[in-house]
Amino acid sequence: MEKPMSRLDDEKSAIDAYEHIQIEKTNTTWDDRIPIDPALDKIITRKFDRRVVPWLFGLWLLAFIDRSNIGNARIDGLTEDLHLTGNKFNIALTIFYVPYICVDVPSNLVLKYFKAGNYLPGLIIAWGIVGMCMGFVKSYAGLLVARFFLGLCEGGLLGGMIIYLAMFYRRHQMLYRIGLFYCAAPLSGAFGGLLATGLAEIRSGSYKRWPFIFFVEGGITILFGILTIFFLPHTPSEAKFLTPEERVAAVARMKLDSHGSSPADDVAHETFSWHWVRAALLNWNTILLSINFFAIITPIYSFSLFLPTIIKSLGYTSVKAQLFTVPPNMGGFFSVLLVGYLSDRFRMRGPFMLAGATIAICGYIMLIATNHVLVRYGGTFLVAAGVFPCSPLVMGWLTNNLAPHYVRATGTGAQIMVANCAAFIATFTYLSKDAPRFHTGHAINIGMLCFSLLITSTMLVYTSWENRKRARGGRDYRLTDGKVEQGMLGYRHPNFKYTL
Repeated sequence: MEKPMSRLDDEKSAIDAYEHIQIEKTNTTWDDRIPIDPALDKIITRKFDRRVVPWLFGLWLLAFIDRSNIGNARIDGLTEDLHLTGNKFNIALTIFYVPYICVDVPSNLVLKYFKAGNYLPGLIIAWGIVGMCMGFVKSYAGLLVARFFLGLCEGGLLGGMIIYLAMFYRRHQMLYRIGLFYCAAPLSGAFGGLLATGLAEIRSGSYKRWPFIFFVEGGITILFGILTIFFLPHTPSEAKFLTPEERVAAVARMKLDSHGSSPADDVAHETFSWHWVRAALLNWNTILLSINFFAIITPIYSFSLFLPTIIKSLGYTSVKAQLFTVPPNMGGFFSVLLVGYLSDRFRMRGPFMLAGATIAICGYIMLIATNHVLVRYGGTFLVAAGVFPCSPLVMGWLTNNLAPHYVRATGTGAQIMVANCAAFIATFTYLSKDAPRFHTGHAINIGMLCFSLLITSTMLVYTSWENRKRARGGRDYRLTDGKVEQGMLGYRHPNFKYTL
């Protein structure tokens, strides 16, 4: 009987079959051509698109529904039943972000250690349980506790998904894939509004209307998290749906795409060092794009949380307000997909951010400048179409410009941590005393978007200048001055080119 092939023999045969692929040194020149069989590269990308991205889409859809469904519950009796007078509702929104901010960086650093394919689904199961329990809340204090633990469980998800994608896709494939899962954010507003409309009609015993929004949506989240554990791979080299030859190629193309910035051949073999943490935090890309995300996330969070309230203030009933949140959110959904595709095609992030922020500003001006209901409602479409794409753009921009893994993990975690501090502003932008026009909230968001325009313009100038300097050989001294080993240069390697 023939002896079964061992894992080592299996991998060796894959490498032998892969000998025809010409793998050039990654630290000799900046050259973005694909040195592997293009057909094989496309097969790998398609498999990741089918086997990885849909699960991330589901995770982010449920995350946004579970964090923002409190806005739907508000207009279906939550405020009256829990006696949320004054700013109590806004405080309940804010407390979510206290633990959410604190766990961003630590969660990213342990993602690979705890195996991403288990860690990310574990987070969704945890917050699904908390979200379902929110339906049992009977007091303001209970609501605060539930929102705190919801933030604690959700805190590591977004940064974890960005880092996870960066393990599988080349840098200029990233933005479209981020868009493919991030478009779930505006879709959650549409889907959540429809779902809440039906769930709020349920009454059973002492639980009437709004608790069933949390019961059902939390239960769906738990079931999806359990299912996801069985399908998400940890790294490309551990993806069981790839053939041995495809696994070798998947690892090789990521090494080639690093252009000398990564000391390891495979992300699974990279080791933690505080050197990478310092490199991430002392990078101008991290600093400027974290501030930029802070500016962008303010209108995104306030829009997601308060859109039902804004539309209800136009004179519609609760049911109509829920339903009328669907169209602008669907506009944001398609906008994210379109911008993600174009951004990767042209390999640019900043110019699309400038366009998105400008469109969103026009939308807020429409909300402020007129009493006409249809014009103001039309403004919500421009806000959604302009602001939602900016979030994946700013995250993808930083991910593109940081390397290797632990630099990217630290920088992305820091960016999301800084950005989510904006929640303390966003949750107080639309106060009951400012109804029905909410001039203050709209004006704050316009100011933040103008600030984003300034930071984005600064980033474009800086990255263009740095790329020109590297192209002229102005950073080649880093290879020979002996201050840092070549394998520890990361994104500072002279052949690593920043994305604009």
